Amino acid sequence: MKIKTFSIGGIHPDENKLTHEVATKVAALPKQAIFPLSQHIGAPAKPVVQKGDRVKVGTMIAEAGGFVSAPIFSSVSGTVAKIDTAIDATGYRKPAIYITVNGDEWEHRIDRSDKLETVETHPELTPEEIVTRIKDAGVVGMGGACFPTFIKLTPPPTAKAECVIINAVECEPYITADYRLMMEHPDEILVGLELLMKAAKVTKGYIGIETNKPAAIELLTQKCAEKFSVSSYTVEVVPLAQRYPQGGEKQLVDAVIHRQVPAPPAIPVNVGAIVQNVGTAFAVYQAVMKRKPLFERYTTVTGKHLENPGNFLVRMGTPMQDLIDACGGMPEGDNKLLAGGPMMGKALTSTEVPICKGTNSVTILSGDEARRKEPEPCIRCAKCVLVCPMGLEPYLLAKLSEVQNWERCEHEDIVNCIECGSCQFTCPAYRPLLDNIRQGKATVMGIIRARAAKK
Repeated sequence: MKIKTFSIGGIHPDENKLTHEVATKVAALPKQAIFPLSQHIGAPAKPVVQKGDRVKVGTMIAEAGGFVSAPIFSSVSGTVAKIDTAIDATGYRKPAIYITVNGDEWEHRIDRSDKLETVETHPELTPEEIVTRIKDAGVVGMGGACFPTFIKLTPPPTAKAECVIINAVECEPYITADYRLMMEHPDEILVGLELLMKAAKVTKGYIGIETNKPAAIELLTQKCAEKFSVSSYTVEVVPLAQRYPQGGEKQLVDAVIHRQVPAPPAIPVNVGAIVQNVGTAFAVYQAVMKRKPLFERYTTVTGKHLENPGNFLVRMGTPMQDLIDACGGMPEGDNKLLAGGPMMGKALTSTEVPICKGTNSVTILSGDEARRKEPEPCIRCAKCVLVCPMGLEPYLLAKLSEVQNWERCEHEDIVNCIECGSCQFTCPAYRPLLDNIRQGKATVMGIIRARAAKK
């Protein structure tokens, strides 16, 4: 078995996959569901309901607010209580729709059966029809970036897709939601991949999985051999070395097909690859084959001091506190609540933050893990440079951001930072490198957008 990986930088933090073998449970319905209107990259969705309206599971409650946007669907049945603001998984207060839950009535168009649908039995599914159903269902990247999926499947004329790469890496410590999804729904994932390949008009697919998931590698390899042995599609399961941040799009493309994605605005399809998360493949299957909009997802709830950490199939809009209670409640003492994993997750100030399309994990760090160490002077060891997967100089970008030298920040390619946190993780002086770089990157990107708007 040849094990691949990406070529620049990377680290190997302790895994702490506490919920690796914990079967997924269906989370209880919340009493009130909260739906932020910005659950994707691009323009916020626009409400199409108002206070007092009755909705069902699968009812559209907000339409796409632009080309780069996605609709939002209710995950519950009940009554719209208000349209207000709420703190979402980014930690910021955003416009949101509140729904008081009453029963569990679904829209009739959704196929709730367990019957596995296949592409061969649906000749009406042209590439254009597949893309339309994905778009109409509000499917976005489920790995956390939340880029509308239909846009990736319709690249510009200057770029030609050659393959679809499924990101099943899950290299973040603690998180196991994608692993459980692979173990519990491999057939649906492969149909989803087939739909993505048909929509992209390619015949080659890859599934990248790190070697700390041998059972998933074995299962999907077996399933691919059964499904694609007499198919016009060729799918290869690619074992990858354990190395963070291998789940980054550019790193995954490098690892799987050994092609380097150029600096922005270049994207993976510019080198022939369309990358989709394994959760996205599952959502595509449900959207296309079951007419089921994206309103629930697999989410890990974890932490070393949680009484019963686990994996959940959870309706979006469910407050994180409900899931924490299902795991035995918040541990005593100092705790840090993260939307996501410890490397790229955002620290939150409230447990009432709702699960959104990109919330793959609710992580609780306790005790010493919850407290930062006091930063010390930089010792110029260059460890941050060695581990940066984008070949940047994090110590320099952090200092330039700190002194607000935005012109030099742009010149030093701060916008290429993928915010993986490898630099801050490896810093022996505990410098807040990622914090400063994030602020600088956001400022520089704002300057670039303002400059473009004047042209």
